[in-house]
Amino acid sequence: MVDEDRRRFQRLKLAQPILGTWNGQSALILDIGVGGAFVEHHGMAKPGERASFGFRWQGHEIEFTCEVARTIIVRAPGATGQGPVSHTGVWLVKPVGDSFDRLQEMMASFVGRVLAAHRANAAAVPTSETSAVLAQLGQARRSRTRGYVTYRYNGTAWSRRASESATQPADGFTAAAYEDEEDLDILCRAYETADDEARRMIRLVAELSTMAARK
Repeated sequence: MVDEDRRRFQRLKLAQPILGTWNGQSALILDIGVGGAFVEHHGMAKPGERASFGFRWQGHEIEFTCEVARTIIVRAPGATGQGPVSHTGVWLVKPVGDSFDRLQEMMASFVGRVLAAHRANAAAVPTSETSAVLAQLGQARRSRTRGYVTYRYNGTAWSRRASESATQPADGFTAAAYEDEEDLDILCRAYETADDEARRMIRLVAELSTMAARK
C-alpha cells in the first residue's frame, strides 16, 4: 500500500466501539475505514510492526493483517501486574478470505445510518433515494470500464473529469468510472445540500467504490 493511498483513506468515527481482537486478545475498535482502523488494546505496539486484527459483523468473521502506523499508551501498567492499554492506528494490509468485501458492506451500512441520522436533524440532507445509491456504491458493481471519475463542486456548479487517481477531493468525490451516471448525479444533488460531516460520509462511500475498482 503506497503512501498516497495511506494519506487518502478516511475512517468512520464510531458512536460505540466494536468488540474485536488484536493478536488473539480482546480489543475495542474506535474508528474504522476501508484502509485503516483505530484500536484500543492491551499491551504495547511499535510503528511498522505487523499484527492480526479482526471482529465479527452479521455473523461473518472479518480479519486482516495490519501494520501499526502510530500508537500511544493510554493507561500505564497497574500495581497488580496488569499490563498497559494502548490506542493504536493501523493500516489494513492483507484481508483474510472475503474480509475486504465484508468490510465494504459494513461500511456502506454504517454510513447509511449516519446519513439517516443527519436527515432526521436537517431536512436538506440526502433522501432515501440517496441512501439506496450509497448502498449500491458500497456494493461496488464491477464491469470492464477502468479508471475513476472525479466530481468537484464550486458552490454553484459541478465539474466532472476522468481520472487515473482515486484520491477523494475536499470539494467533491471520486468514484469508480463504471458507476451509473444517474446514480452519481443523485449523489451530487445530495452533496449540494449536505453539511460537512454528511459530505465526508459521501466521500467515504465513494471511496468504497474506488477500492473495489482497484482489486
